[in-house]
Amino acid sequence: MSRADGLAQIPARAHGRADSRARRPRLARTETPTRGVGVVRRVAPPLVLVVLLLVVWQVAVVAFDVRPQVLPSPLRVVEQGWAYREQLWANTLPTLQVTLVGFAVSLLVGWVLAVAVDFSPWLRRALTPLLVVSQTLPIIAIAPLLIIWFGFGLLPKVVVIALVTFFPIAVGLIEGFAATDRQATNLLRSMGASRWEQFRLVRLPGALPRFFTALRIGITYAVTGAIFAEYVGATAGLGIFMNLQKNSFRTDLVLAAVVVTAVLSVALFALTYLVERLVIPWNRDV
Repeated sequence: MSRADGLAQIPARAHGRADSRARRPRLARTETPTRGVGVVRRVAPPLVLVVLLLVVWQVAVVAFDVRPQVLPSPLRVVEQGWAYREQLWANTLPTLQVTLVGFAVSLLVGWVLAVAVDFSPWLRRALTPLLVVSQTLPIIAIAPLLIIWFGFGLLPKVVVIALVTFFPIAVGLIEGFAATDRQATNLLRSMGASRWEQFRLVRLPGALPRFFTALRIGITYAVTGAIFAEYVGATAGLGIFMNLQKNSFRTDLVLAAVVVTAVLSVALFALTYLVERLVIPWNRDV
């Protein structure tokens, strides 16, 4: 057997367990009722809790006759949010744009750093402490400086989001690469595989589950970072909308914008599961 033929067979050998996992989801798809019950069991408890909290909130506001400027009822929040839906939508689009662009930059930076660290032990020792230190920087103090340096355009908001979100991405990938099955790596090395072939065939697939876990953490931080960046300096966005409504004592519209922000975060969070299922269908935890 030639070296090329041997390397071509390595993924199947190295990921024998992954092959068995790949069959499990396909079998699970035929068990629609069972899987449906599992989804209901996961979704029902938080939904019931949210409904109970909303009912208590509504009853408390009505019973104690709380002013809308202090605490509007959930029904008022929904009513006013629907009445101002066009303004909310017009401010949601800039926030979504900034979130996606900033998170894309964060992904690029995180992947470059993680791959560089994986290929160079010296970089691991040099960069890992700096990655930790980067998370101790007070973003609330740095953000105004970014406005001074880069103005009120897209760039300072993208930098804020990248600073907030790149750490979990980079650390998740670094730990994923480090947790690769050593037996599979040794097998490839014994067959003469290069470091790049070991990375492509074993280390990269093995790190993807941890990457998607970090991706879910980062995407929720990205929306929050975008809102904060808009507070610091922007002309449109949900952060600007909330700030203007707060100054006008429209607490109901502030909460309506908060609901839109939460829905946006949940939608992006759920989207990561869809992408994970498409990219690594062999992962049984998807």
